[in-house]
Amino acid sequence: MFNLARVPSILMLGLIYMAYVLIGGLVFWKIEGDLVQKDISLLLLNKNRLLRKYTCLNQEGLEDVAQVGLSMKGNYTTDGFWKFTSSAVFAATVVTTIYGNMSPSSTAGQIFCVVFALFGIPLNMVVLNRVGKYMLVIERNISCLLQGKTGKRPQRCTCFFVHLVSYLSGATLFFVAPMIVFQQHEGWTYSQAIYYCFITLSTIGFGDFVANNPDKEYPEWYSILMASWIFFGLAWLSLLINHSIDILERL
Repeated sequence: MFNLARVPSILMLGLIYMAYVLIGGLVFWKIEGDLVQKDISLLLLNKNRLLRKYTCLNQEGLEDVAQVGLSMKGNYTTDGFWKFTSSAVFAATVVTTIYGNMSPSSTAGQIFCVVFALFGIPLNMVVLNRVGKYMLVIERNISCLLQGKTGKRPQRCTCFFVHLVSYLSGATLFFVAPMIVFQQHEGWTYSQAIYYCFITLSTIGFGDFVANNPDKEYPEWYSILMASWIFFGLAWLSLLINHSIDILERL
């Protein structure tokens, strides 16, 4: 049965996890962001020089622009994407082993990434496993509560109904709703968006579709929504895995 004494420990573990990710994002932001700010003026000068030189860019001009590392769509570089919000998302993708479209370029950032992942990945697995089991216990208690009130219905039927509602709610929250958001902000089709949701939350991570790209403008809440969706989506997937294990063990 569900024990309320477990709630403080789970909340504390969640706070430690969130603090770890945010601190990691802050460190990545300071290391990589400060490095970019030192070079961005020089890169912008190179971009302006190339645009004046190549009034109509040919293949050689495009290769030069690519070597400079600047986006022709705006006055920023791909590495200039290291804001705090995007750095926190990057930290979340590191500990969850999900692919990303960013990577540290400085020696300090690369070394910190190794150390951060070394402790962050086990912490992420523990947190997701705890949350998944916690959610599974809640489902079981709801089933027992409904079984006690109805009395006449078979227990298996009640459990099936509770799990079905949970799965449909989770699928709507972590697949259907994000699919609509990604379709609007990334320009993907609905099939591509739902494909991206599954590949990301399952941590398969092909990398053929990546959200939150540096060459696009997004609202400030987009990165926060991405990080929250990744964590809670993985927790919900952990619930499905724990429930599948429970079913197999019963069989």
